[in-house]
Amino acid sequence: MVGKLEKKFERGAAADLWRHTLAQIPTVFGRLVYLSTLRNANSGLYEHHGLAQLFGEEEADRTLRQSHMQVFNEWLCFRLERQKADVEEYLAGLEGGPRTVLSTWIRLAPYRAVVPTNARDVEKQLYNTDLETVLELLRYDYDVASPDPEA
Repeated sequence: MVGKLEKKFERGAAADLWRHTLAQIPTVFGRLVYLSTLRNANSGLYEHHGLAQLFGEEEADRTLRQSHMQVFNEWLCFRLERQKADVEEYLAGLEGGPRTVLSTWIRLAPYRAVVPTNARDVEKQLYNTDLETVLELLRYDYDVASPDPEA
C-alpha cells in the first residue's frame, strides 16, 4: 500500500512541475537551462519553493533531479539539426539577441553548467561535443567572430 501511495505522490510532484512550469518553456534546451538553475551550486540539491511547499523539500529535490535528467536525455536524443534549431529558438528569446549570447557562450562556456550532476561521463562528453558543434554552426550563421584571433 505504501509503495502505491509513494508512486502516486511522485507522479503528483512531477505532473505539477510539468503542467505549471516546464510545459510553459517552449524549447527543450530552455527547460534544461531552467532546471539547472534550480540546483544549488553549494549543496547540489534542487530547490523550488512551490514544489517544496506542496510536496516537501526531499520530494521536490527528487522530482527536479529526475526531470533534469529526463530533459537532458531528451535533448541528447535529438539529431544535430534538431539540437541546432532548438538552441537557436532558445537564443532568439534571450535578452541581447543571438549574436551577443553566442559570443559570450563561446568565450565563457556557461552551457557546461546545465548538465545534470548524475549524468554519466559519456553523456557529458556527447552533450559537450554536440553543443560545441551547434555553437560553431550558429557562429557562422550569425557571423560571430572566433574567440581565437589566430583562427
